[in-house]
Amino acid sequence: MLWTRPLIMLRLLALLVASELVRTGFFVSALPVAGPGLGLGAAVIGLMVGGHYLADALAKGPLGLVTERWGLGRVLGLGAALGLAAVLGARFAPSPVWGVLGCAVWGLAYAALWPGVMSTSQSLARPGRTARALAVSSLSVAPAILGGVLGVGPLMQARPETAWTLLVGAQVAALVLALSLWGLRLPRTGGSGLGPLSVWRGWSRVAVLLPAAFAQTLAPGLLVTVFYPLLARLGLRLGDLIGPGALALAVFGLALWGAGRVADRAHPRRALAPGLLLLALTFGAAAPPGVEDRLWLLAPLLGVGYGAFVVGWNGLVGRVLPESHRAAAWGTVMAVEALGYAVGPVLGGALWASFGPAGVFTLGAAVFLLAEGYYLLPGRLVTRSLPQGETS
Repeated sequence: MLWTRPLIMLRLLALLVASELVRTGFFVSALPVAGPGLGLGAAVIGLMVGGHYLADALAKGPLGLVTERWGLGRVLGLGAALGLAAVLGARFAPSPVWGVLGCAVWGLAYAALWPGVMSTSQSLARPGRTARALAVSSLSVAPAILGGVLGVGPLMQARPETAWTLLVGAQVAALVLALSLWGLRLPRTGGSGLGPLSVWRGWSRVAVLLPAAFAQTLAPGLLVTVFYPLLARLGLRLGDLIGPGALALAVFGLALWGAGRVADRAHPRRALAPGLLLLALTFGAAAPPGVEDRLWLLAPLLGVGYGAFVVGWNGLVGRVLPESHRAAAWGTVMAVEALGYAVGPVLGGALWASFGPAGVFTLGAAVFLLAEGYYLLPGRLVTRSLPQGETS
């Protein structure tokens, strides 16, 4: 087991999975499909979705400070209750004004969930397994997000009542899980006696991470709006990606564990640097024409690169963040990551219109290479400033 208190972490991860299933299913599938029938126009739905995610992104850092003061469990309970109110309100009493306001308020409270899970995972990780614990925590929601996109949408089209029941039931489960964690507080790891210089050094190390955090989420974000047009141009169907995708997933799992051992036993940068380089090679190899003939070559490269990157990045962030305000620091890094992921689709669409697939993949490769150089050169300042005993 990766954590010293597995029952707490498993409940937190179950809460995260249920919450992401509802959020993704509600905003990506339920509202676009059922919204017009509920009297919610496209503009209102856009405001509901945009308001929620913008509030979530901007509040991640400040909500980290709130959870440190009020307790993580209480804030998670508030967020789960607001989520249930938003879903029930959209289903039984749809209103443009209250819908937009309710989704934005839900986003403000939801902002505590991800930083709280990651900071708790780091605090409860067994010695020598921090990078792997953080990587598993960050990836645990992948099935829930896929379920929200690929499961709730078709279900909402075929059997809307069943889809709404699923969303409400999952959110009730999230509320029950949150209430079971009501007394949970983030473990105190120090900070009560830190002077201004120590606090400044801690947050300065966070600031060094932010440019790279923005860049490395910008690169995959380039593909968000051009994925289906890319498949159409290449003459591929989703079914054609099943084989290469399964290979990439299998290699990713092996790389995640192997690179995680390197990140925990040596240093996260020893996994992060090769991961970024392989991701740059993957994007670069996809830029020339004929990428549809190279899928079986690109799949293992992507799997190894992404696996090494995930454990390396999470391990590095875990080492750098100041212990006295860990949840707030996680929230700050995640907010910048969200901004990078928001800018990526805009640039990807512009490059697609001007240069086609080659422009999108070339910029992605360049961004990963810039992040690689950042970690190898100025990024070393981060680990040099760590306290003794954390730079092994």
